[in-house]
Amino acid sequence: MTVSRGRGAGRRVVVSGMGVVCASGLGVDRLWTAARDGVAQIRPLKTERPYDGRIKIAAQVPDFDPAAHIEREVLPFCDPFSQFAVVAADEAMAQAGFGRKDIAGPGSAVIIGTGIGGMTTIEDGIYHYYVDGQRPAMLSVPKLIPSAAPTTLGMRYSCLGPTFAIGSACSSATQALGLGMQMIRSGMIDKAIVGGAEACIINATIRAWESLRVLTPNLCRPFSTGRNGMSLGEGAAIFVLETYESAQARGHAPLCELAGYGTTSDAKDPVRPDLDGASNAVAQALDDAGLKPRDIGYISAHGTATHANDITESEAILRVFGDYGAHVPVSSTKPIHGHALGASGGLELAVAISALREQIAPPTINFQETDPRCPINAVPNVAQKCEIRAAMSNSFAFGGINAVLVVTHTN
Repeated sequence: MTVSRGRGAGRRVVVSGMGVVCASGLGVDRLWTAARDGVAQIRPLKTERPYDGRIKIAAQVPDFDPAAHIEREVLPFCDPFSQFAVVAADEAMAQAGFGRKDIAGPGSAVIIGTGIGGMTTIEDGIYHYYVDGQRPAMLSVPKLIPSAAPTTLGMRYSCLGPTFAIGSACSSATQALGLGMQMIRSGMIDKAIVGGAEACIINATIRAWESLRVLTPNLCRPFSTGRNGMSLGEGAAIFVLETYESAQARGHAPLCELAGYGTTSDAKDPVRPDLDGASNAVAQALDDAGLKPRDIGYISAHGTATHANDITESEAILRVFGDYGAHVPVSSTKPIHGHALGASGGLELAVAISALREQIAPPTINFQETDPRCPINAVPNVAQKCEIRAAMSNSFAFGGINAVLVVTHTN
């Protein structure tokens, strides 16, 4: 495939390392193995306090001991969403071949997306105040703010460049990656730690999602007949970005090139998706990468398994891809790792990058039959070996905030 540089032409940006914490455990390899083999990581719900809601399942990080990974003096400042970010970032930095201080300085940025931030700290503080009659913990404020994750990582790796959080619901991680890419392209920075983190599988949050009637009590079935909602997830996916020339100069083989980014706003409805907004973001990402629809060999879908979202995403793909849209492999891995909200786009990009490198489209599990209103190749239940020269990852969020990324091989 010959890539003609698109409207985003500038310095080439590569993914030099990535790290994951999610329901499959610690590490990208565990996520990819579960996604490729179609092994769901959604389990019976576990909460610190008794839960009396209807939904009894979620994709929670199993057996996570933050003290085994984070220094004793740092841990008091870290809500679980920051803990997940730190562990994932350490993996990403190691894979990129960087030590703790190797990217220190003003040329390195940290941009982390989160839909909610320190929700565990928020709920604990409210519970202690209203139920126990106690004050919230002393460090509650620095733990719960969404910027806690990026600033913690910035201090960990001595990054002095732009450091901030992005809160755009379920597109947060994808937006963080896109903005990091643009900053490097423009020469504003040289390296970036980007991604998303979320930890909100707690009583109040689950009940709030229950009230929206979008959670399934049994199986998440994206694009399938019989789908009845999503399962909540949690975790973090963090990536290290740098220029292609920088990776070459230090003899590091990057995982892929981050070639395209598109983002739009529906500006229509807080919760209902819009075809124009979604399809325009897909088209923008292709244009930014300088690619045509047939250059894409796999799409990691937003695929929430809610009725309207899956239909809209299918229609958006078909609008942009034409007849090829019915054939390109399009799978949702949310039945594997759950819908991790602000971290979802990162988890799904990690899957897309792994699919690109392994030339395998992971399956959409729990699939029954194709919904006539979602006439796409949803890779039902079994992975497909296929030629993938470029892969796309979609994120379509509440509020109509759409973001799409495209990755390619670096040669």
